[in-house]
Amino acid sequence: MTSISSISRRGLGLAVAGVAIAFATASFAEDVRTIKIATAAESKPLSWGAIGVEPQGYEPDVLKAINAKLPQYKFVMEGAADIAQETGLATGKYDIATGGYYRAPAREKQFLIPEAPIGASLIKIYSRKDSGIKEMKDLVGKKIVPVTAGGGIYKFATAWQEKNPDYKIEVTASSAGIPYPDRLKEVENGKYDALVLPSNLGEQTVIDQQKLNVQASEPVAINNTFVLIHRSEENQALADGIDKALKELKADGTLAKLSQKWFGEDITTYMK
Repeated sequence: MTSISSISRRGLGLAVAGVAIAFATASFAEDVRTIKIATAAESKPLSWGAIGVEPQGYEPDVLKAINAKLPQYKFVMEGAADIAQETGLATGKYDIATGGYYRAPAREKQFLIPEAPIGASLIKIYSRKDSGIKEMKDLVGKKIVPVTAGGGIYKFATAWQEKNPDYKIEVTASSAGIPYPDRLKEVENGKYDALVLPSNLGEQTVIDQQKLNVQASEPVAINNTFVLIHRSEENQALADGIDKALKELKADGTLAKLSQKWFGEDITTYMK
């Protein structure tokens, strides 16, 4: 075999190998599915960042850790208002929504929800400092900020009322989607007496920065929070993958580390 022939064969071999690598790369790119995710836009430190700004916070960091375990997907996150998240998830605009969501019967029918929680939230009552409101019983006769229809707080308040029939509290449902910073201002100016909400949405930051005459009670309940996934046959594998990843991230201490980073405490101790 001549040296020229040998070089030609070598060159052909390299060319074939290059084509094979190119096809493999293209095939891998085609196999990676893009997952559109709606995260809370104004819930620091849980999650914040409007459209066009990379979301930051506990849940975005957990989602990144999940994505690292599921290379067959590419997670693309954007901030969205609460009402836009669930609406977009129902229509299929988003594949996933996170925002401190509780598991509720209505959501279980509408969405896929992994068994493993992504976090835990402490429900507190926000009221004016001179209100004397410290627990749920103190809400009797008080005007409470409307809660999301079918949401976790509505479920909690309804269940509490059933267990405490001697204490009648007025809880109304709403789909207005008014940001909680505005709701806190409505409590301060007297439009409402109290706001019942998870404390992991950044309420204390708003209170401190805007110097509101509002205080938070001790926790009146503790709830796990979950990832919501658009219900489709294709997304069942995604839900199963996220469930497995979340269990691993809790077991290896990743969730605890991220919780300490963003909340200053280990919320995984509350995760059942």
